[in-house]
This record gives sequence, structure tokens and C-alpha cells, in this order.
Amino acid sequence: MTGETIRIPIAGGLTLAADIAGPRGAPTVILGHGGGQTRHSWDKAEQQLAAAGYFAINYDLRGHGDSDWSTDGDYSLEARADDLAAVAAQGSRPYALVGASLGGITAMVAASRGLDPAALVLVDIVPKMSQKGVARITSFMTANPNGFASLEEAADAISAYYPERPRPKDLSGLKKNLRQGDDGRWRWHWDPSWMQSPRGDPRFLLKMMDAADWTDRVPTLLVRGMKSDIVDDDGVDDLRRRIPALEIADIRGAGHMVAGDKNDEFNGAVIEFLSRVMPPR
Repeated sequence: MTGETIRIPIAGGLTLAADIAGPRGAPTVILGHGGGQTRHSWDKAEQQLAAAGYFAINYDLRGHGDSDWSTDGDYSLEARADDLAAVAAQGSRPYALVGASLGGITAMVAASRGLDPAALVLVDIVPKMSQKGVARITSFMTANPNGFASLEEAADAISAYYPERPRPKDLSGLKKNLRQGDDGRWRWHWDPSWMQSPRGDPRFLLKMMDAADWTDRVPTLLVRGMKSDIVDDDGVDDLRRRIPALEIADIRGAGHMVAGDKNDEFNGAVIEFLSRVMPPR
């Protein structure tokens, strides 16, 4: 199903870029990508959700992709949660939040600040993250502040970081996650200053979840990559304690970037869950 791209106004005179697809007025599914990614990581999921009868909103987080960069450097989780509320207002009730990594943290914060989703899908993210895995990802994301001389060089860096994933022969998909500067070098398609914000302080997240009231009433699915270095058994046990009715879909052969590693299995798990807890009309 062919969609369209819209701009969504948020605070501070900024706008977010979003792709929409599916029938307007249908139950809405909002897709929030991980930190350092763009909405294009959800392209296939967006189309499959639309084909299943949902209205899908697939947006770039502030400071990422085609969305505006924060003029005052505000990339706090509270600001991101307010952004998500503005995105949700573009759809219809009921709506579900699907968030990977930073997008999932944003969804949890938004629900804890009053947003009222009918369902929540957390993609390889839990409040009690493996700090070793977080440090590894942060090190990779900050390793090349001056960018890359070519797309091939960027692909080599990704392959060195994630050797389990085959290096793509066609680099057009990678190009969507990079931007070419006036100096000809390729840099990640996000504002470097967001890395300085408290993206996922474990104390903040755990305290927030201790006080959350949505955990007993919002159907929640955790999609876990079984090769993840972010979500370990301890983190899963902690989330299960907080959300008694938590459902878990374990995706074998997938790492932290579950949708990219095993896209069909990921999409199938999400649509199966949503069809039960928030069926399309």
C-alpha cells in the first residue's frame, strides 16, 4: 500500500518527518525507531501493518533522519515523550506504540506521563538494560565523529561491529542512514549532540517504572533478539515482575536490531500480537 510523508509540528517550532500508510480511521500503530536509526528501518513493517488493516505512522525521532534537530539541544526523554504524544494525535484511537531501543524507552516514558496506548510493543529494550551492551553500542556510535570517506567505509565499520550480519552488496539502504556533507564525507543521519543527553539513565527508568500505573493494564509484548547484548535474562525477569501479563517473542538469530536481522519473523510476531489485543476493524 502506497503511503505518504507528512510533517508533524512539535514544541519549539520543530517538525517531525513521518510516513503514513493504511486506512485513516483504523486503529493506529506508531513505529518509533532506535537511536541512531531512521524511520526507514520500519519500511516493510509499515507496509505490512497497513496491509493488515492498520493505520501506520512511521516517524523519525527528533534529531534523526528527516526530522528537525533541536535548536536548544533538548533531547531529553521527556521531550521525546511529548513528541510521541503529538505523533499519536495524528491517528485514531485505539493506538499501539511499537518502539525499538530508544523508541521503546520513549514509549515507556510517554505511557508513564499519561499517554494511553491500547497496546505496547518493546523491541529489544527493557528498563534494566545490560550496561556492558549499552557501552558497546555507545562506543560504536561515537567512534567516527568525522564520518566516512565513502559508503563502503561505513559498511566496513558496521561489519566490524556486527560481523554476524552479512555485509550488504547493495548500499542504497545504508545510504538512508547517512548524510553527505559539503566536504563529501558521509556522517550518520542524526544530530551528534543527542548522544550527550541522558538517553537511558537506568536509575531514571527504573524509578519511573516503579511509579508507573500502565503496567497492569496495557497489553505489552517484548520482542527479544536472542543474540542481543542489551536485553539479558536479568532484564527480562525485571520487566516480567513489573508487567505480570507480559508476552515475550524470542527471535532466534537476531541481535539488538531485531527488525533488521529477522524482518519477517519480527513483523509476524508484532502483527499476531496486535491482531489479538487491538484487532483492525
